Amino acid sequence: MTTDHRNPKVDFYFTKAQTWQQELEQLRLIALDCGLNEELKWGVPCYSLNGKNIVLIHDFKEYCAFLFFKGALLNDAHGILIQQTKNVQAARQARFKNVLEIVEQKAILKAYIYEAIELEKAGLKVALKKTTAFPVAEEFEHKLTAIPVLKTAFEALTPGRQRAYLLYFSAPKQSKTRESRVEKCIPQILRGKGLKDETT
Repeated sequence: MTTDHRNPKVDFYFTKAQTWQQELEQLRLIALDCGLNEELKWGVPCYSLNGKNIVLIHDFKEYCAFLFFKGALLNDAHGILIQQTKNVQAARQARFKNVLEIVEQKAILKAYIYEAIELEKAGLKVALKKTTAFPVAEEFEHKLTAIPVLKTAFEALTPGRQRAYLLYFSAPKQSKTRESRVEKCIPQILRGKGLKDETT
């Protein structure tokens, strides 16, 4: 019985939900039925095997979803997986707008989870784009050239932190906005912090 594997620390997520309560509960049962461990990570239910994340549940205004951590590697024979944005490299979502969709796709979703488990057991990884493949905003390029210590600090950051900054700096259409973002983040980069790291 799947209820035996429910983690009491995660229960609140399902009871607080107002819009998607039935849908989230169905997704929970499917994940638990696949023998995964239920944990709370990033404030949402996350399902793992031997400490490796397989899938999580999250909800938005327009839909709720299973997020497969290595969804880009899944076969997706039924064409249900969605790349959230063009910058998301590994994860893919299966989105739902009503409980009937989930019930009808239960067997498919379980097959996807089992495939994700096998990928994890095989140690397969998504080939991520190198940081050098991301565009560098001209305004940031100038600062890196003008301030050698900034260049050193930026290169010392993890590739993920570097990518987050590059995407953040190059997103605005106006140069003034890009310049402002760069200026604001320079102290954080010099402290070795990522864009989303606590600044305290």
